Amino acid sequence: MVATVLTFLVLLAALMVLRVVMLVRSRGSVPCRLRVGDRGWQSGVARYADGELHWIPLMGVRLRPRHAIARRGLVVSARREIGDELYAVDCGGSTRDMSLAMSADALTGFLAWLESAPPSAYLDVA
Repeated sequence: MVATVLTFLVLLAALMVLRVVMLVRSRGSVPCRLRVGDRGWQSGVARYADGELHWIPLMGVRLRPRHAIARRGLVVSARREIGDELYAVDCGGSTRDMSLAMSADALTGFLAWLESAPPSAYLDVA
């Protein structure tokens, strides 16, 4: 009985490690922390997809993004260093107030992605 439970726990841990490795190594993904409102920072992976930034938590069962942040209407209001060579940006606009923390290189990529939207992307066509 103990061996069965131990084997199950080892397999579960191996699957979690494999999931983390697959998320971090997938193309177009960067390690990113997210904070919504006054909650604490959550570690995850940010992935760019079709005008949205998908944030997937590292710890969890689902492989689907927990947050999809649309580029349209996204406003970056502040940038600051939070330590461990991480930089945080406060985001608002059409999304709820949230902060993203990432490395300097990932932040440069995020800001370039944000600014690279075609001008027509911000027009509401009736």
